[in-house]
Amino acid sequence: MRTANTLRYTLGGLGILMIGTGAWLVAAEPEPAGVLLWLAGALVLHDGVFAPLVLAVGLLLVGERYRGVLRGALITAGGLVLVTLPLLVRPGEPPNPSALPLPYGRNLAIVLVVVAAVAGVSILVRRGRDARQRGAEDG
Repeated sequence: MRTANTLRYTLGGLGILMIGTGAWLVAAEPEPAGVLLWLAGALVLHDGVFAPLVLAVGLLLVGERYRGVLRGALITAGGLVLVTLPLLVRPGEPPNPSALPLPYGRNLAIVLVVVAAVAGVSILVRRGRDARQRGAEDG
């Protein structure tokens, strides 16, 4: 059996094991209906909002020369927002006071600006390199 097939079957088996673990944990909940409602809402939000938004941004980037850098920046920013958003939109005080010891909204904005700046500098460096290469080919 080829290595790719072995990896595929191993990952598939792990996925099935994780699905079973998740189903068992949901069944062990005192009120599984709330968890199932949350999961259904997450599915609708993903398929109805996030996926079309990602596809639209992808279509806008099709002709962009530096779309790899832009895609990387958007994926990084999206991951950062997804990780911090539950802590930011949770109503009330956190159950653990050390969960939000800093102003996460401000810090998220700062990190997103840094991601955009790194992407911008990367694009400028690539443009400069491309211009030098074109100049060397013309000369």
